[in-house]
Amino acid sequence: MKIKKLLVGMLAVSVAAITAACSNNSNSEGTMTKSGYMPKELNVEFVPSVQANKMEAKAKPLEGLLKKQLGIPVHVTVSTDYNGLVEAMASKKVDVGFMPPDAYVLAHKKKIADVLLQSQRYGYAEPSGKLTNKLVHEYRSGIYVKKGSGIKSWKDLKGKKIGVMDATSSAGYVFPIVELHKKGLNVLQDCKVVQVKGADQAIISVENGDLDAAFTYTDARPVAAKDDPKIMKNIVPIYLTKPIPNDTISVRHDMSPKFRKKLSKAFKAVAKSKKGKKIIESIYEHYGYVDAKDSDFDIIRDYQQELSKIQK
Repeated sequence: MKIKKLLVGMLAVSVAAITAACSNNSNSEGTMTKSGYMPKELNVEFVPSVQANKMEAKAKPLEGLLKKQLGIPVHVTVSTDYNGLVEAMASKKVDVGFMPPDAYVLAHKKKIADVLLQSQRYGYAEPSGKLTNKLVHEYRSGIYVKKGSGIKSWKDLKGKKIGVMDATSSAGYVFPIVELHKKGLNVLQDCKVVQVKGADQAIISVENGDLDAAFTYTDARPVAAKDDPKIMKNIVPIYLTKPIPNDTISVRHDMSPKFRKKLSKAFKAVAKSKKGKKIIESIYEHYGYVDAKDSDFDIIRDYQQELSKIQK
């Protein structure tokens, strides 16, 4: 009987310890209310556009600025790639992720993330490639060729060597391929497609004569022109696609509406502050944020479906 009582007592102590531990974990990570998840510590993750260690150094100062706005500890990390970010949000290790449209659409389909905000950047005037003073939350894909090459329209691309980005890239692959297919040119069958790492490298390859054309975001020329200023005059656009939504700030699917609203205000306030503006410009060349909704990305879904039909 004494042994039984001793075992019961030990079990009670163990249960209490486990309960306390779980309670402590809940307090450090957040709580689940009737309306959704309320973080007590916010985990924000970026994907590197440059070397990860450099990116993290640029992004870390956001911790203090967001903490001041939200009143809770904020942790900023950098993932290896977008797949890693989506997986981290799926496992509830990350609350907020900076995602491009295609990654967001995938994460939303799996009920992992919801869009909160879209980034703003300054637009480009085409065909000059000069920055405008207007902030926009969308951009276009352009088809760029070398002046004097004889390629004056998309109709002249048949049989030509075209530089493209990764097959998931909206600007460097999906949008131009889908739109040209609708016009009657099957790029995947009628042209020689060469995958290139980096839009600036694709532009440089057109300038060097290694490629006849390149599919890139508008406008990749100023980046490439840092190495060769002649590019701004020598490389010209012959086609621009429909607008593509800008990058997103996306949140956990189960995050409460109340906290989403608070978070949205925080990011907007940070972007407007002198220090915050400098930080977000240095990370992704973001210049502000605007509200976004899931239907804003229906065009991404439509183009992805069209592309899958073309690829069959």
